[in-house]
Amino acid sequence: MTYRVEPVGRVVGGRAEAYEDNWHDEQAVIRIADHLPDDATLGLTDFSHLEVVFLFDRIDPARVNPAARHVRGESRYPVVGIFASRGPNRPNRLGVSRCRLLRVDGRDLHVADLDALDGTPVLDIKPYLREFAPRVPVAQPAWADELMRQYY
Repeated sequence: MTYRVEPVGRVVGGRAEAYEDNWHDEQAVIRIADHLPDDATLGLTDFSHLEVVFLFDRIDPARVNPAARHVRGESRYPVVGIFASRGPNRPNRLGVSRCRLLRVDGRDLHVADLDALDGTPVLDIKPYLREFAPRVPVAQPAWADELMRQYY
C-alpha cells in the first residue's frame, strides 16, 4: 500500500548542511504552504513547543538500507536495528523533531532546536502537549546518553 502526502510547509533558513550535533539554539522558519488557509496557524502562539514531522529529502531512497548497523557508522557504538536508531537513512525517510516555537508571524513559524535542514519539506506540525510526555521514567542505553550529550 502506498500513501501520498503533501508538504504542509518548508524549513527556511537554519542549517544548510547535515551534521549531527549542536542543534541547540539553531533557528529557522517553518513557512506554511500556500495551499493551506491563512488561519492554519491560529492558536499556535499559546504553545511553547511543536512536534514537527518532516522528510529527509536529501537521502536517496535507493540508498536506504534498513539492515542493522553501528550507530552513526562508528564502531564504538553498538550494532542496532533501524528502529533502535533515529538516523535519517530510514525506510520512509521520515524525521520527527520537537522544537521551541519562538513566534508566529502569519504563515511563518519561527523556531529553535529544529534538527531539519534549510529547504526540508515539513509533512505535519502539532503543538506539543506535556500530557504526551511519558508518564514513567524514560530508559535508554548508555551509548544513547553519550551520543545525545552534544546533540542539543
